Amino acid sequence: MFGHSRRILILLHDTIMAFFSILLAFLLRLGDQVFLDSYYIIYTALVFSGISLFVYLYTGLYRHTWLYVSFSEGINVVKTVSYIVLLFIPLLFLFTRLQDIPRSVPVISWFVLVVLLSASRLACRFYNDKKLPFYEPKNEDYVPVLLVGFGKVGERFLRSTQIDTDNKYRVVGILSDSLERTGQLIHGIEVIGHINQAQLIIESFSASGNKLDKMIIGLDRVEPKQIKTLLEISQKTGCSLAKLPPPMDIQIFGDEKFLPHPIDLGDLLGRKQLSLDREAMTKLIKGKRVLITGAGGSIGSELTRQIVKASPMHLSLLDNGEFNLYKIDNEIREKYPSSSINTLIADVRDRDRIESIFNNEKPEIVFHAAALKHVPLVETNPIEGIHTNSLGTKIIADICLLFKVQKMVLISTDKAVNPINVMGAAKRAAEKYCQAVDISQDVTRFITVRFGNVLGSAGSVIPLFQEQLSKGGPLTVTHPDVERFFMTVSEAVELVLQAAALGPYEETKGSVYVLDMGTPIKIIDLARQLITLAGKKPDQEIKIKITGLRAGEKITEELFYGEEPPVMTKMEGVFVAKTNSLGFEDIRESMNSLLDCCKKQNKKDALKILTKIVPELSINNIIRDSSSDKEASSYLKVIK
Repeated sequence: MFGHSRRILILLHDTIMAFFSILLAFLLRLGDQVFLDSYYIIYTALVFSGISLFVYLYTGLYRHTWLYVSFSEGINVVKTVSYIVLLFIPLLFLFTRLQDIPRSVPVISWFVLVVLLSASRLACRFYNDKKLPFYEPKNEDYVPVLLVGFGKVGERFLRSTQIDTDNKYRVVGILSDSLERTGQLIHGIEVIGHINQAQLIIESFSASGNKLDKMIIGLDRVEPKQIKTLLEISQKTGCSLAKLPPPMDIQIFGDEKFLPHPIDLGDLLGRKQLSLDREAMTKLIKGKRVLITGAGGSIGSELTRQIVKASPMHLSLLDNGEFNLYKIDNEIREKYPSSSINTLIADVRDRDRIESIFNNEKPEIVFHAAALKHVPLVETNPIEGIHTNSLGTKIIADICLLFKVQKMVLISTDKAVNPINVMGAAKRAAEKYCQAVDISQDVTRFITVRFGNVLGSAGSVIPLFQEQLSKGGPLTVTHPDVERFFMTVSEAVELVLQAAALGPYEETKGSVYVLDMGTPIKIIDLARQLITLAGKKPDQEIKIKITGLRAGEKITEELFYGEEPPVMTKMEGVFVAKTNSLGFEDIRESMNSLLDCCKKQNKKDALKILTKIVPELSINNIIRDSSSDKEASSYLKVIK
């Protein structure tokens, strides 16, 4: 305390307030008679203030910051004053028997001291919050905004604009999702209409010469359809649209600078918010040695970010790409300097190198995200795709068994369902191998997780569209009917961890866990939405060009085979499917033959063996040998 002058001043202030509270109590009780025995009253006040000093030191009232005084501080004031009066009464009775003091004085002094201590603190808080009647902040630099909807985030943002001096936004009105609230005041700001009246209200502001700069969504949860409607209004009126960080984001929610940010493509996905079992996810990782392959990729790097938060004993990051591995390693070491991390450059196809890494790192849980994922490139380089996606997975799985790893999680793809390309077939072969190994033994649990496209991942359609937008277009789409499942990378990884936490408790081994991807989205619609978010008009300012299906590309993707009906698990957002798998000896023999073909660069025999493991590839070859949109459409009807 004595090292902080502010605390000493607060303690002195509160002690003086105690002194004056007794004087005021006597004055209120005795009136003019108080001056007849002023010396005795002053002596009593000194005793009262002395008692209060010791009580303040005991309760620590002087340590509370006045700038953020709240209801809890008010309770502390009441408790502290109660302690002072309860000590004062018996001490006074011991020396005076209360003969010279009216017995109502201690009671009156309790009320007076509570008011004096509270009033000074509230005045400081009101001044800091700019709520004093004589305080008028300068507003020429403020940005006028309309708050659309009002939830927890909206209320916090509104308070932030009135408290935080760095927040330049000024809310001039609120639009409610309920007509009954129209005309009400919230923190002094009027609810001026319903959300459906947004365009009319913005235009009326502009007509009166008070143009609004932004609409800021203040609802905790808003439907994508509503966001699309507001985006259309934004385009028509020139009033930009922004949103506030979600309430579940604790780090941002606790920040006084609670600022809006632009609408992104993830807001338009149409996906419901999932309830995650974070306790189970943390329990899976905490205190364990974890290894991630493909740690520099989009999924691998996000896995790294989320896993390191769960406090693993040791984290091993493995990737074949030096630069991406360097980036994630640098990021994690900067944010979590005390974490035990080892960064390893290695190819999952190099068995000797992988075995040496497992021997040194001794992982208990392995997340296998390393893969070649670009369909056209793997189509033209099938041996590389098979070697990495199928045989690389086999090497990781075999070494997990060798070192008795507790769990291996294989990251798979929707392209593995009814594959018509080498990339999907190679991933399906990897799924089947892990299923067969999982069924054949009880040492290591093999968990396969399958999901669709990840928004914004490296080399995906979104970065391509953004690059084309920066050049003024056109945006290229292969077919007007092409559609894909999408989710954000953070959501995908959270559900991967959910499935990994769930896996050991499922009775059925050899199952594939499939993430709830919602409904598929047409790529052409995605392109139009991206153009709209950039403030341009689709098909007018920015053109969309149809280029034709590429080799190995489907019109639509699937998450399940027809014979593997999905079953909901106890964790929201995760389904389980029991798929057909080969016997372990059969698939191991086929995989070994596949390895010989890859070593000899024998593409013809490698593809023949791959179609033996994954018969769907040969069945679906019609699409691989056809560039006709008509044939592609007829195939789409069949698989749908």
